[in-house]
Amino acid sequence: MAEEFVEGNFLGLAKPDGKPDIVVLSVPYELTTSYGQGTSEGPAACVEASGQVELFDPLLGEDLPAGLRISTPPAWDGEGNNLAQQLDGISNFLAPWYDGKTFPVILGGEHGILPALVHAAGNHPLVDGDFSKLTIVQIDAHADLREELEGEVFSHACAAARAMDFGLKHLFQVGVRAFSQHEYNRIQSDDKITTYFASEIQKSTDSTWGNWLDEISQIEGPIHLTIDIDGLDGSLVPATGTPVPGGLTFWQTVETIQALFSSAKGVVISMDVNEIVPQKDTPLTQFTAAILATKGIIHHINARRAGNWTKQTVAGREISQPKPSTSYFQNR
Repeated sequence: MAEEFVEGNFLGLAKPDGKPDIVVLSVPYELTTSYGQGTSEGPAACVEASGQVELFDPLLGEDLPAGLRISTPPAWDGEGNNLAQQLDGISNFLAPWYDGKTFPVILGGEHGILPALVHAAGNHPLVDGDFSKLTIVQIDAHADLREELEGEVFSHACAAARAMDFGLKHLFQVGVRAFSQHEYNRIQSDDKITTYFASEIQKSTDSTWGNWLDEISQIEGPIHLTIDIDGLDGSLVPATGTPVPGGLTFWQTVETIQALFSSAKGVVISMDVNEIVPQKDTPLTQFTAAILATKGIIHHINARRAGNWTKQTVAGREISQPKPSTSYFQNR
């Protein structure tokens, strides 16, 4: 018997009893967009579109929630008088969910949420404040490695650069096809950054795509997957803030998700799907974002079933008390 559809919850799933295994967290943040506007409305549109996503996937062999508790808490409140206060607010909103037991799926909002998300991930037992253990895998049209844009160092165009400031283990990027000379030079010189450019992976006679899948499947330790949906070809997400032609296909993106979550040595502790802008004439953009978030949930559940999640999260060890709120970005 089908479960009752609950409007306003991701996939229309009812709020579960007890502590959730998976949370879908909306962060409607938009302060530094530089082209198209509307990312603040993206998370709600994505949740709405998720009501049309099929709950069945052959990988699990049953409908979601597939025996797990999937919850959609209230969205981040957006409070803060300036950018630094808002970034601290986002970090404090996300941090309690990095407890080692819950899998957070974050919906944005502009990609400028990434530094706040990384700061929150320091709460996870596998990271425990040591960001040199954390690897980020980034699907994106843009390198996001600028030092500043229009004078703002926390612009969405600087998201990956600010994430790297935490001293990450490594940054893997794929689908990149829009970047400055400064960003290109850093990619070439920084041994902690590995970038697979879209122009390379889309060559039909080249094996670069297989190399990408092989490399990310060998990542060890905690991983955060960040999907800027403009990393996909613009025909799939035409309403995103900065669409760029020549990106990943839908199935290449799914293959990336599968390779990461099935890794024997690594564990995806969280993921985000960002730069969602509601599309007026057709819900294609927000639906694409919703189905990618759902694919992440499906592969996370599969990893739990395989025992990888429990093994990698130190037998489910969790922080007994959430760390207190911080003012990290305001104090920088």
